[in-house]
Amino acid sequence: MNTKHILLITLIWASLYGPTAIAQDLPYGFPDTERSKENINQDWKFHVGDAEAEYYQRDLDDSSWETVNVPHTLALTSLTLDGLQDEKTQLVFHREVGWYRRDIEVPAGDQKVFLEFEGVHQVATLWVNGQLVGKHSTGGYTPFHFDITDYVDKGQANQITVLADNRRNELVPPDPGPFDYVKFSGLYRDVYLVQTDPVHVTFNWESLHSGVYITTPTIDPVNKNATINIKTAVRNEGAESKEIQLITRVIDADGLVVMKLTDVAQVALGAEYQFDQIGSLEDNVQLWDIDNPYLYRVNSVVEVDGQTLDFVENKIGLRKFELDPVRGFVLNGEPIELLGFNRHQQYPYIGDAVPNSLHYKDMLQFKAFGFNIMRTAHYPQDDALIDACDELGILVYEEAPSWISISTEEQWWQNFDQAAREMVRNHRNHPSVVMWGGGINHRGYVPRVHNTIKQEDPVRLTASQGARWTGWQASGLTDINANMLYGPFGWDRSEPIFAMEGRRGPAAVAPYKADVLMTGLIAWTAHAYYTFHPSHDKANDPIDRTRSGAMTIFRYARPETEWYKAELRDEPFVYIHEDWVAGTEEVTVYSNADEVELFLNGKSLGKSKASTDTIYDGLDHAPFHFREIDYRDGELSVKAYFADGAALETSKKTPEAAKAIRLQVDTVGRDFTADGSDILMVYAVVVDKNGTVVSGTDDKITFSVKGDATVIGDDADINANPMFTEYGVAPALIEAGTTPGQITIYAKAKGLRTGKATVELVPNRTDMIVENAEAIYDFQSERVDLGALDQLVQFGWNYWYGQDNASSSYAFKNFDQATVKVATASDEGVIRWLGEMNVIGKYGYAYGDGVIGVDDDGLDLIFDGLPAGTYRLKTWHHAPRSNSDQMDPNKEKLKSLTIHQLPYEKTLTEKSAAMDAGEVSVAVTEGKSMQYDEPGTSTVVFVSDGQSPLVINFNGAEGKGIWLNALELSEWKK
Repeated sequence: MNTKHILLITLIWASLYGPTAIAQDLPYGFPDTERSKENINQDWKFHVGDAEAEYYQRDLDDSSWETVNVPHTLALTSLTLDGLQDEKTQLVFHREVGWYRRDIEVPAGDQKVFLEFEGVHQVATLWVNGQLVGKHSTGGYTPFHFDITDYVDKGQANQITVLADNRRNELVPPDPGPFDYVKFSGLYRDVYLVQTDPVHVTFNWESLHSGVYITTPTIDPVNKNATINIKTAVRNEGAESKEIQLITRVIDADGLVVMKLTDVAQVALGAEYQFDQIGSLEDNVQLWDIDNPYLYRVNSVVEVDGQTLDFVENKIGLRKFELDPVRGFVLNGEPIELLGFNRHQQYPYIGDAVPNSLHYKDMLQFKAFGFNIMRTAHYPQDDALIDACDELGILVYEEAPSWISISTEEQWWQNFDQAAREMVRNHRNHPSVVMWGGGINHRGYVPRVHNTIKQEDPVRLTASQGARWTGWQASGLTDINANMLYGPFGWDRSEPIFAMEGRRGPAAVAPYKADVLMTGLIAWTAHAYYTFHPSHDKANDPIDRTRSGAMTIFRYARPETEWYKAELRDEPFVYIHEDWVAGTEEVTVYSNADEVELFLNGKSLGKSKASTDTIYDGLDHAPFHFREIDYRDGELSVKAYFADGAALETSKKTPEAAKAIRLQVDTVGRDFTADGSDILMVYAVVVDKNGTVVSGTDDKITFSVKGDATVIGDDADINANPMFTEYGVAPALIEAGTTPGQITIYAKAKGLRTGKATVELVPNRTDMIVENAEAIYDFQSERVDLGALDQLVQFGWNYWYGQDNASSSYAFKNFDQATVKVATASDEGVIRWLGEMNVIGKYGYAYGDGVIGVDDDGLDLIFDGLPAGTYRLKTWHHAPRSNSDQMDPNKEKLKSLTIHQLPYEKTLTEKSAAMDAGEVSVAVTEGKSMQYDEPGTSTVVFVSDGQSPLVINFNGAEGKGIWLNALELSEWKK
């Protein structure tokens, strides 16, 4: 019996007896289908060069080839670009081909079989079992797939070959260049073997109407509601026309289905049909924003004849953004200043071949500094990066691959268009993405690019991508005037301006904070990067030619970057910029305190407010400057004083002779996975006997590892190990092996105490369906509005009519043969039913009427016939007061109606032997207008044994009336 059969049995058990712990491989409720997605990054055979060879032959002996894991680059690269003096068109560097071969197992069956590639530099050709399948020539930065169903021999191993061709190509952007970044090489993003039923959801990037496309036509931040529009394309490649049912569930962060949409269509053989579904959420709607990046899941299930055949799942965030001509960029009704950095995907040595964990770490670092936006300079970037922005609350500006040049060749433009389309289709459901580049970097907007993107995504903003030295200084056709602002610029203030590039630091940020029409600044650049630009300040550096960066290319923050934490984060913060060394005459302090005090060897040098220099006008927390300091060896300390009376201290000591290495391993927010390609950043910090960092040392640090991991560069002549120090820190990249367990990392240098750290390598999981599966609780639920015959029933609710002092029960529609009865707890009680009373409020029709019982023993809800299981009951308790006036046709009723004037209990006690909590307290509200107030409600969980009636009692302490207006019954988790 296979795992799918086991899961099916478990799901049947769950449907009969309620939620239970499921199967070992998938959580409760997750759909069991023929779809599988296996990560096949491991164990590729690799050979570089020989572009014209026939290395795709099935029986080729590749045993002598190198065994590698993906992500992979054709060759590791030193920090000096291997000493090569190439041009910005990159004529030579990595202009080679790489051959990748491996076997895949495909079981017998009628399933469809696909190979999915997240990115290959830059033209990819695929052979399966020696047969040519196809070529992807759009470029190296967007995903694609091949249908290999007709090329594989099912039930046995199949040989696949990929030629990754990174040679210069005049028709594939960003070639022919020039460009200010290095286009690296290889099979550098994840590869998957995907199998589906012949009836399946298509890939997003296949066409304008393929895959799943989710939009939110209405997001109301004031009233907290949302409308979700979902288009899902299903292709029928079965044996005949089929009636296909699509079930789409929107699921909250707790796994609860909050919306369910079902549609049926007859789909002809070979046809692709797009289902259009729309629904709304009103209750407990959580909006996505930079401080609360709340994600829902959209789970799309395909059924035929009651059998579940396929599913896909997307995560979405409910947010509303707009560019307001007065308030600037507005997110969920609140204007925000967009402050962040441009990001290149490259890392030292490995180039673009970056594992998912490091994409995530980059965005975790953005969040730590308070950055709220990231631009993908200058090309679409990895899915893992965009996922991280969704999860962490970082906005994204993404653009198609280019720099300045364009081609006059139509095929180049077709490839550029297609790259833009694939970018949009791939990332269109991500809430973090708010802008697409609508032009060519530096050159400004391009009508063709803007139109292409708007055709694919009419909702998001297009950005003009201009510069002050080129083109029209306006948004033009695009939505936002996004310009490179490195100095004086032309701007007539007729529309907001946005710096898609600009300088960094407090003086650069200040004008944007001061002027609401300066919408934001994405500074250049987050991390130092590789470039063949001939004139930058390190173009001829003998050990490190990387350019720019608020952090080094190793992601180590430069001291001046710490200021952003003071300006952009709320947590109390204080930092001393300078090291305390001989010759220091000025000290700069970064803090979000009101005042700071500087001490030298315990003696105060005075207090200071933040600088009032006009270059900082607009900042909330300008730097603090202490000048004309008489240097003396010892300890320099700062005490920061905050408005709430709190204080925070930090200090720096004069460094003495280097004595030891302190090894820092960056494991925050991540695992280290034994997949053969995961990478861990480590930093060897040189310190003196006091633990003070010693900068400027000439000692190189040698790294080594015990266990199944290696130091990247150990087996390559790229000057990576031993490593020089910068800011007193030597970095290294540790690459995982494939055997889980503990590894120990060492950092050594002559005359220094060795640094040591241990890290656990966790097992690699290649089944992406299982790895990403989360529970789905699709509970039956029913809302019931109680009231007299003249009640106005709440929209979307079922009605329960009752009459005064008469027994009344309700038969549930969604819980087979189950009923509920309302009655006073004793025979001495009185029960009255109230009809329409016109109470204003979200669910005013539900709590504007109801039943009131007067009994010393309270009011009972008696459930009978409920199947065995756990349930959640929500009840509404409000004492209505009429909102009628002369325009109300029912105002005559008020002359005789007195039910709403009966004395009532202000606080209720709800109890039952079946309830988990045993007893809860309920506050009862009163009024005719509940526009901005919530009515009294109670939510309890109880268990039914499936046999005996169960009673839930509401009572008060004063013998007054008990109000019950409405109820909602749901299945629930144990």
